Amino acid sequence: MQQSRYLLFMMLQLGVATAIAEPLQEKEAEWLKTMAIAAHQTNYCGVFVYQSGESVEVSRVTHVTDKDGEHERLEGLVGVKREIIRDNDQVWLYSEGHKVRLEKRQFKSAFPALLPEQISTLKENYSVNQAEEDEIAGYHAHSVVFLPKDNLRYARKMWADSGSGLLLKAVVLDDHGYLIEQYAFMQLSIGNDIDRKWIVPQSSAATTIAQEINPPSVPKVELLDAPSGWQVDALPAGFRKVLEMRRPLRGSKEPVIQMVFSDGLAGISVFIEKGKDMTYLHSGLSGQGAAHVYNRLVGDNLVTVVGEVPPLTVIQVGDSVRYAGQ
Repeated sequence: MQQSRYLLFMMLQLGVATAIAEPLQEKEAEWLKTMAIAAHQTNYCGVFVYQSGESVEVSRVTHVTDKDGEHERLEGLVGVKREIIRDNDQVWLYSEGHKVRLEKRQFKSAFPALLPEQISTLKENYSVNQAEEDEIAGYHAHSVVFLPKDNLRYARKMWADSGSGLLLKAVVLDDHGYLIEQYAFMQLSIGNDIDRKWIVPQSSAATTIAQEINPPSVPKVELLDAPSGWQVDALPAGFRKVLEMRRPLRGSKEPVIQMVFSDGLAGISVFIEKGKDMTYLHSGLSGQGAAHVYNRLVGDNLVTVVGEVPPLTVIQVGDSVRYAGQ
């Protein structure tokens, strides 16, 4: 009964009329799948804005799919010129054209590719409802609202192109329906007539370019086949471990353990950093936009939880992290 009241309250706050706010049926579930794969299979180029509080960022994204896979270019249009070029899971970072740092992309979640390809998990954690139609960046859009089934995650609303299914706008909302952050295309072109000159023809050529301009060494990331011995006892329902790795962290002399969890929309990362003298550190909470950070000491280890979830969630997760042994 309490859950039903919460969902009804959120529907009213988001302007979803209860008469049309019915859970998605099979036809609509297929539409969600279309939305999930559109960002990976559609050719597009557009300028989008990210807004969180007073922070505003403007970027241009170009995406092309061909026989060699996915190619993506992300350009920052405000401030220092930076550029990210992705060829499938290989990423090159350019800063003012002087240096390149090669990285292997581990966890996929960036606008407009915000939906998981496996949507079954979404229905476990969110009530998924149709909402109004609209026009975004010149394209007719259908909107969908994802209402959380508890207060440990945020509500989300997404608008997708009715033709291709490409995500055009996405907002994160608190439990009162107020905007926390949003992504939205301002200009967009969908189709095959997209500039492809920036696409690196093959990874070997890209590696040669990187070596010629002397990039800094790439931090080693080690995916762990076996658990590290650290565990989280109070994950919110529906969050599952996506990966666990040992990786470098800026400011840390030794590699840290990172565990990544997801419920299909929201992500939580838990970092365990070993240190000799951390007695001067205290538990604390901070946040910006939808993201919150909570840290606490567990013996000689600093546990840090980062997630696009409410403050209560990162605290709950952080306070339940313990070492269970290997």
